[in-house]
Amino acid sequence: MKDIRFVSADEAVSHIPSHCHVHLSSVASVPHCLIQALCRRADAGDVTDLHFHHFHTEGPAPYSEPRYEGIFFEQGFFVGPNVRANVNAGYADYIPVHLGESQALYRRGVIPLGAALVNISLPDADGYVSLGTSVDCSVAAIESAGLVIGVVNPHVPFAYGDLVHIDKFDYLVEDDTPLVTAAFAEPTPTEVLIGKNCAALVDDGDCLQMGIGALPNALAAQLGGHKNLGLHTEMFADGLLRLIKAGVINGAAKKIDTGKVVSSFLLGSQEVYDFIDHNPSVLMKDIKYTNDPWVISRNPHMKAINSATEVDITGQICADSIGTRIFSGTGGQLDFVKGATMSEGGKSITAFASRTNKGKNKIVSALNTAGGVVTPRADAHWIVTEYGAVDLYGRSLQERAKLLISIAHPDDREMLDREAFERFGPHYHNFSI
Repeated sequence: MKDIRFVSADEAVSHIPSHCHVHLSSVASVPHCLIQALCRRADAGDVTDLHFHHFHTEGPAPYSEPRYEGIFFEQGFFVGPNVRANVNAGYADYIPVHLGESQALYRRGVIPLGAALVNISLPDADGYVSLGTSVDCSVAAIESAGLVIGVVNPHVPFAYGDLVHIDKFDYLVEDDTPLVTAAFAEPTPTEVLIGKNCAALVDDGDCLQMGIGALPNALAAQLGGHKNLGLHTEMFADGLLRLIKAGVINGAAKKIDTGKVVSSFLLGSQEVYDFIDHNPSVLMKDIKYTNDPWVISRNPHMKAINSATEVDITGQICADSIGTRIFSGTGGQLDFVKGATMSEGGKSITAFASRTNKGKNKIVSALNTAGGVVTPRADAHWIVTEYGAVDLYGRSLQERAKLLISIAHPDDREMLDREAFERFGPHYHNFSI
């Protein structure tokens, strides 16, 4: 192994040149000590024009704030709550990309990465470290960056999967800040109904992809009676952990990575992080692997379950924005939609409440002006609300309209039916499914 010095955070970031693209490990495992050191350097007038790239991050995000305009420029691959206001005000920005392709932006040199700043575990006896809860596109960043700084943190779990040798790092920094955790999100009564409707589409032996939040937790709560489920996902949290510990998810029916839980990044309780530590049944993998539709499709009976901000009556699925306002990002939705529909016996499922918390209908005759289509209508299959589940695959536009209106909020159906009639003409009311 090469001789790598432990240095202070300030010394480590002093080697990052101005006019540089910087990768941050993401979600729960952000190297905040290095970000704070960069802020001190910026306050001293010693650096300018740094572009930051990452998945969504938890905790403070000073690199997106107006006070660092012209010095830092946030250009994430996914927009979280900590940067959302600044992105929509123009102080920060968003790069639309399928998460599975985010790593290719580094590996192909589309983003010429100058520095990679990542949290890492303590090394094993052979000098390998784990990226813990945030493998995502960080492996690609380490491979591609001119400068690699690792924050050795004992709170980062040593997760098996894609490991990195300590020789890959130019500088190491010690830190013992605990990873950010997220409390279990209790589902609402509406989400419980959605969970039941989704669970009816899941059979014993299926392989699942879900995200985090109350809705996935509601679905997980309805799967307790299932057997031999698998998990191949970009992320998971406490709801699915309960199924793993109960033996419901055991991966026994998976055709690849049999018996293994496969994921790329995590956000959950400390119990989730402790679970993956030195656990051979969990593989934390490069997003290139977890989100590759061909890899996903090799698991038969893949059930990909995602959400939406709006769905129009032809099946166009908006999931990254609310009108012109960027809310989150493309994420891995289409990666898994494609993978699931290519899978033998697979299903792509989009699940959401029929109305927002403010009472606005989410099944609409036309998407909000400038709303982004994350999943095109040709790729939309099962759509689920608290009022039922419908399959759009192979259905015409008018058939889709009738099916989707049937699972809209009852108080919105007459309006949607009228708008569908105005769109499709007098033949629409004479058309039955």
